[in-house]
Amino acid sequence: MTEDDPVATDDLLTIGAFAARARLSAKALRLYDRLGLLAPAYVDELTGYRYYRSDQVERARLVALLRQLDMPLARVAEIVEAVGTDGALAAERLAAYWAGAEERFASQRALVGYLRGRLTGRDPAMDGTNGTNGSKGTDAGAYGTFVVETADTAAQVVLTQARHLLVDELPAWIGASLGRLEEGAAASGGTAGAPFVVYHSEVSLESDGPAESCVPVADPDAARRWAAERGRAQGAGVRVEPARRLVYTRITKAQVAYPQIAAAFEAVERWIAARGLEVVGPCREVYFADWDAAGPEDPVCDVAFPVAS
Repeated sequence: MTEDDPVATDDLLTIGAFAARARLSAKALRLYDRLGLLAPAYVDELTGYRYYRSDQVERARLVALLRQLDMPLARVAEIVEAVGTDGALAAERLAAYWAGAEERFASQRALVGYLRGRLTGRDPAMDGTNGTNGSKGTDAGAYGTFVVETADTAAQVVLTQARHLLVDELPAWIGASLGRLEEGAAASGGTAGAPFVVYHSEVSLESDGPAESCVPVADPDAARRWAAERGRAQGAGVRVEPARRLVYTRITKAQVAYPQIAAAFEAVERWIAARGLEVVGPCREVYFADWDAAGPEDPVCDVAFPVAS
């Protein structure tokens, strides 16, 4: 008997017979086995042939269907494992995955529209004039109109934490790192300004930064003590953020999602280039609102670049 022999023996199906019933390839079944998604009922120690029970067909088909949703294998495993004990939980996990997928698709659809406009030259020209604090201009596209402004900031002492990471890891890390630093600021006389995240290099699907979370503190000496005593294990430090002139645009909570936020960064960059200004530091996101309390259309963040005064 060969591994692909379609004859069932002792109530078990060879991989070939099982693959035919499940409408999958033997290669896919071997992959699912290797990843722990669908283990054979029996493996012959001498030949290495895999055998399956007929009642495993439904699980195999479920795995294949979930993969058709472009679901990561780790998420597939979570849902498949829940099916046997709690179907409602499995359904909730599927719904949560799809809600996130639809959010990504909507954001990507908007970005495609924005890029199509750019590529065909339909993007409206920017207007406004260059000026000092409070000057405005607009940059319109498929994301709507970005109002670009300038503001001068004073020097600040900040608690910081930096990390190399890809864009998929960014939302969770921003929340966690700013939360840790805000705890440190509370022990250092309180926060003295809006927290912000600095991008020292690109953070995308392929580039891992680094990104740096920053929280301004009221008592620099207390912040240094906190960093030395409690923050060092988490990579926290203290530095001075110099006075800056920032060119920025204000965006909503919904617009913060990647890749949608990329259009806001580009709008500010184009505004700067159109006026011949010089960028003198890394770009940043300044979070001035209560994220948890904000709705999708509430302004929460300034996307900003420092420029020469």
